[in-house]
Amino acid sequence: MSASPSPRERLTVLPDETRRGFLASLPTEVLAAAQYEWRFWARPDQLEPPGAWRTWLMRSGRGAGKTRAGAEWVRAKVESGVYGRLHLVGRTDSDVRDTMVEGPSGLLAVSPAHVRLRYRPRLRRLDWPNGAVALLYSAEEPNRLRGPQCEAAWLDELASWTYPAAYHNLMFGLRIGCDPRCVVTSTPRPTKLIRELVARPGTVQTQSSTYANRCNLAPAFLEEILATYEGTRLGRQEIHGEILDDVPGALWQHQRLDELRVKEAPAALARVVVAVDPAVTSGEDADETGIVVCGRDEERHAYVLADLSGRYPPTAWAKKVAAAFHRYQADAVVAEVNQGGDLVKDMLRLVDGSLRVKTVHATRGKYQRAEPVAGFYEQGRVHHVGCHPALEDQMCGFTVDIDRAVQGSPDRVDALVWGLTDLLVKYREPGRPCTVDGFTGLEIDY
Repeated sequence: MSASPSPRERLTVLPDETRRGFLASLPTEVLAAAQYEWRFWARPDQLEPPGAWRTWLMRSGRGAGKTRAGAEWVRAKVESGVYGRLHLVGRTDSDVRDTMVEGPSGLLAVSPAHVRLRYRPRLRRLDWPNGAVALLYSAEEPNRLRGPQCEAAWLDELASWTYPAAYHNLMFGLRIGCDPRCVVTSTPRPTKLIRELVARPGTVQTQSSTYANRCNLAPAFLEEILATYEGTRLGRQEIHGEILDDVPGALWQHQRLDELRVKEAPAALARVVVAVDPAVTSGEDADETGIVVCGRDEERHAYVLADLSGRYPPTAWAKKVAAAFHRYQADAVVAEVNQGGDLVKDMLRLVDGSLRVKTVHATRGKYQRAEPVAGFYEQGRVHHVGCHPALEDQMCGFTVDIDRAVQGSPDRVDALVWGLTDLLVKYREPGRPCTVDGFTGLEIDY
């Protein structure tokens, strides 16, 4: 979606001599103050929509300027005295600190020095000289939002929140003042929460793409992200900020995951495993190490408890697995050893000699291994405890012809499949056929 150019963008297209002459004619104090005149710099899609809305959802591609727009909205409302008590909520504590507060487009960066905005990280709050206060919350701790009241809120990357309860608790507290409002800045995913928010009559939306902010982005970033994702389905979400429907032919669908989702697992699980699909290399361009924690009850229903996947060096992922093993009181680590062989088990035992490690070796393709597990979801026997956005996006984009060059290696799905297979599949003994609940012929080298 294209947006009208801002005054600043119109200024940048003037001939160099004309532009320099215009800027030279302005007093120094005007130039100094101009950097904080958001309405001059902003694009129309970054400015507050008119009307009596309850929630403003800014659906934006990567690097489209949504964080700046959210911070400037908060700043304008506080400095004008409209709101005096606000809540700022991000995906994690570090996201709130590093993006919403201290980031290059965060509140500290957009506030003039004379405003004297005070950040008090130990108290998780921001204080303005006019008495306004913003309390800072992590969506990983939804119960902290149960009870506190506010007049306004800024929620960042809502589509990536693990616990929808954080949003619902926040909205119950958005209840004081004459006109309580909430701003949501997010690259959209087709989660149940986002779909419900879009459908509400009190929600207004703006949409902007990465292209709209290209003059503020590094050319190398633009070249890489556009060359890789433009023209792809994922690019419609990550570049253009579209909310996509489920992928035709994918083994999982978001709607089915939502139907099976639960708030918590049974108190006593019969078994718990930590499944790991280790990456061969580490670094920014390496595949992720898939780490998924799953449990099973006595009724042979499985529960996905946690997705701890990420890019880690070998020792770091091994420590992450060991910590999860003890935290969830698991009885086994299930580790794929196609790439690392005995080194995978050795690394885990080196980090923690108490781990019980099972190794698995893939003898069939990823899609074929995943099909029986997807069947368990269709039977209603697998439940996700809370939301696991990155894992679920990977699941709902997993097709027989998945493009690894665009979507990356499905390491989270691999780990999920190994974990649920261990819990729900009866393995073959050497020389005997494998028997699966409802399936036959699955070959697993255990």
